[in-house]
Amino acid sequence: MNEAQGQGRVDGAAGTEDGGGVAGQGRTGARQGGAVRGRAGEKSAEDAELERALRAQVRGEVSFGSAARALVTMDASNYRRVPEGVVAPRDAEDVAAVLGVCRERGVPVLARGSGTSIAGQATGVGVVLDFTRHMNAVEELDPEAGTAVVQPGVVLDVLRRAAGEHGLTFGPDPSTHSRCTLGGMIGNNSCGSHSVAWGTTADNVRELEVLTYGGERALLARGGAGVPTALREQVSRLVQSELALLRTGYPDLPRRISGYALDELLPEKGEDWARAFTGSEGTLGVLTRAEVGLVEAPAARALAVLGYPDESAAAEAAAGVLPYGPLTVEGMAADLVGDAARAALPRGGAWLFVEVGGGCEQEAEARAEEVCRAMRTATTGHRVVVGPVDQRALWRVREDASGTATRLPDGGEAWPGWEDCAVPPAQLGSYLKEFRGLLSAYGLRGLPYGHFGDGCIHVRIDFDLLSPEGVGRFREFSSDLADLVVAHGGSLSGEHGDGQARAELLPRMYGERLVGAFGRFKDLWDPDGGLNPGMLVRPARIDENLRFAPLPRTPVDVEFGYPEDGGDFGAAVRRCVGVAKCRDTAAGAAVMCPSFRATGEERHSTRGRARLLHEMLAGEVVTDGWRSEEVHEALDLCLSCKGCRSDCPVGVDMATYKAEFTHHYYEGRRRPMAHHSMGRLPEWLSLAAASRTVPLLNSAASVGPLAALAKRMGGIAPERDIPELPKTPFTRWWRRQDRSRQPDGRQVVLWPDTFTNYLAPGAGSSAVRVLNSAGLRVAVPPRRVCCGLTYVSTGQLDRARKVMRRTLDRVAPALDAGLPITVLEPSCAAALRTDVPELLDDDPRAARLAQAVHTFAETLEQYAPDWEPPYVGRPVAGQNHCHQHAVLGSAPDRRLREKAGMKGELSSGCCGLAGNFGFEKGHFDVSASCAEDQLLPAVRNAPDDVELIADGFSCRTQLEQLGGVRSRHLAEVLAEGLDDAER
Repeated sequence: MNEAQGQGRVDGAAGTEDGGGVAGQGRTGARQGGAVRGRAGEKSAEDAELERALRAQVRGEVSFGSAARALVTMDASNYRRVPEGVVAPRDAEDVAAVLGVCRERGVPVLARGSGTSIAGQATGVGVVLDFTRHMNAVEELDPEAGTAVVQPGVVLDVLRRAAGEHGLTFGPDPSTHSRCTLGGMIGNNSCGSHSVAWGTTADNVRELEVLTYGGERALLARGGAGVPTALREQVSRLVQSELALLRTGYPDLPRRISGYALDELLPEKGEDWARAFTGSEGTLGVLTRAEVGLVEAPAARALAVLGYPDESAAAEAAAGVLPYGPLTVEGMAADLVGDAARAALPRGGAWLFVEVGGGCEQEAEARAEEVCRAMRTATTGHRVVVGPVDQRALWRVREDASGTATRLPDGGEAWPGWEDCAVPPAQLGSYLKEFRGLLSAYGLRGLPYGHFGDGCIHVRIDFDLLSPEGVGRFREFSSDLADLVVAHGGSLSGEHGDGQARAELLPRMYGERLVGAFGRFKDLWDPDGGLNPGMLVRPARIDENLRFAPLPRTPVDVEFGYPEDGGDFGAAVRRCVGVAKCRDTAAGAAVMCPSFRATGEERHSTRGRARLLHEMLAGEVVTDGWRSEEVHEALDLCLSCKGCRSDCPVGVDMATYKAEFTHHYYEGRRRPMAHHSMGRLPEWLSLAAASRTVPLLNSAASVGPLAALAKRMGGIAPERDIPELPKTPFTRWWRRQDRSRQPDGRQVVLWPDTFTNYLAPGAGSSAVRVLNSAGLRVAVPPRRVCCGLTYVSTGQLDRARKVMRRTLDRVAPALDAGLPITVLEPSCAAALRTDVPELLDDDPRAARLAQAVHTFAETLEQYAPDWEPPYVGRPVAGQNHCHQHAVLGSAPDRRLREKAGMKGELSSGCCGLAGNFGFEKGHFDVSASCAEDQLLPAVRNAPDDVELIADGFSCRTQLEQLGGVRSRHLAEVLAEGLDDAER
């Protein structure tokens, strides 16, 4: 590509008929947020006055602190812009007040939902309006009319649940449906996988209430009667002056999202102002209320999964499915599907997921079988999936693709920016082939997937956005790809909007004259240029404001190895791309993120904490590095549950990041007492057991002034009871046993973790009983061993490393002998599997130990596969430990329970105690809230004869202290079953 091609679009974007202007500014040059500050992070007098004025006029929260600003510098795109402040309006009057204050001062305003936009349009300067905190309700729902009235901050799934009670749904369903807001969907004209049946958001809006930057109220609907007279007349003149262009200048395809939908104001289309506003990315007005249409949800659904040799074959076949009336036609290649999910798919290198509906399950299944028969000549295999659970599992693979695609199979990083171009469905196969060729010509890689039935492809590409050379290549590729899309009759955006990622290149798609009309349309709505400047018209360049620009070019010194990120803490933090799955608060959705589920605050989500760490490394907004109070406060309520390690589509591991940060934060500083009392718990418990003063200690810690004093001195929450110490630790009990009576079978090492050894020895003795019954010979390390978990969770990484090295020395004989190691406490097993090798990445024994670790159920399944457990025959409830969910997996435990006749599922959320977290002073309320999220309600609703199981000591303690019920380790239940059988 020559230089003229690379720069031609700048003239077209900035030099349009609206008179041009400075890129990124309105016509009056509305001041740029953040740029008016002095030293980075400092408030200017101008900012302080703006904040005071907003606080005086607005009832909602006004936040100008560095943490609040840092949390909204980015969305799910490649871009980053620093705002001056954040306001959470309570109602439309608050919105009007914010606009009035900002208008008087020439400050830009950006309306933001959950911030999952992928093109940069949810990043902005000036004041950010956060609609998720208050204006988030479904105000009305009319089943007869098939409509709902919603506030802009309502989450899509909230609306869908309300509509579902009447057999209805909202048709558009982006993969972020569990956290995206209706306001954001209207701003972007979102689509989702069901658009082949139910269209885009624009197809489903009826009436919109908006406020302009100038303070005018408008009611947007067909005909335009509720539009201010002057605005309507001026826009009508614009439309009349460009009738021919508006009728011929737009490509004809189902996924045309780019630019303004000015053609919706044509007389033959009924002058639909609501549709014309949808997709305007917050640049025309601020939405305060919307009436949307609902569609009838099919009573049953079935999924036809069609296999193809490769993605091009799948793409070419997609259009052929459309005559069969599918609800979805989604495509995905093998490189985005894990081994476990691939086992559930028919043979092939790529697949089409074709969902069909029916009045009953049999009808839906018959329609899916019809699709399979009709398409079978080109497929490598097919499968019809009817069960809702099985369908949900496959759809989850597809929905997580926006995150998983950011990491290539070899660990390379891939980024959005050109992830949702759309072409006519019949052109998709040929477009994909040429797209692959263009990637190859630039030496780039990507993993395409997406809405094949609509001709819309999503892909993350391994752009190098960290070096000037890589950014230049990104720019050149973008220009060439825009030309390729246009050559196929396509749209630069087929779902996510233009934002900053594509707006600069709109002249290539629409030509100068139509883009000029866009500029005139924007200026009629917003003559001051105060709403989301830099988007759609007079756009910033696609290579400006990149989120990576302020990051350090060399990795910072860290303690953990970060093996999946090349040892680079910055690369680990970059894993968070902002898709915000951690904001999903639906019951049973995942473990991640328990503190966000408890507080609802962005800073307590995995994404929020990753944003703060990113800004800490950037040093512009968060300026104190490892001593940052903003990061420390946000991480304080991280439970280190590791749920994000498995639930986050890109494997963010906030527990590790917290340990890393805490280590540096307290270097050379005085630590809180809780770090000494609970961080060094293995030492104190060992001393207590050796002193033979357990009864005295229990008495002192139970009630009265001594207990209160102990909790105060130890930094323990006063609401907590200190667990009672057993008289005999497990290892002492073990030494008294006649080990000559053990079976002669395979030897396994039973790990005497701190919690089992000193606090729950009954679990250890029960495990010995069960393992022996299964024919396994048990050995226990003769000297004290420790995984170092409590030191890691409190950020005492130097001490953790010493403890781990000592442990490796002591278990070396078992490792050399190749013995499996059974660990009863899930958190300790997870630490041995992950923390030890990542903190001791220079010691090969750490990796060997991690490979040797097995859970109790894994040991029985792998080394005693023919053993039949005693039949317990009772329903179960309780807690699946969050570390087991995140690191170890619970399938062997489920199978073992089923073999023993124990039916039912354990709660999948976090119990809320999480080791030291729930015991630390100041954490009790959040800890209790986490328990009330899933665990305690499940236990209360369990039948009377239920067996409560919780393998984690923390989970059992939480159930006892907050639920008043006793639960047991699975080993204890099975041991009791063996004893009952013998009796």
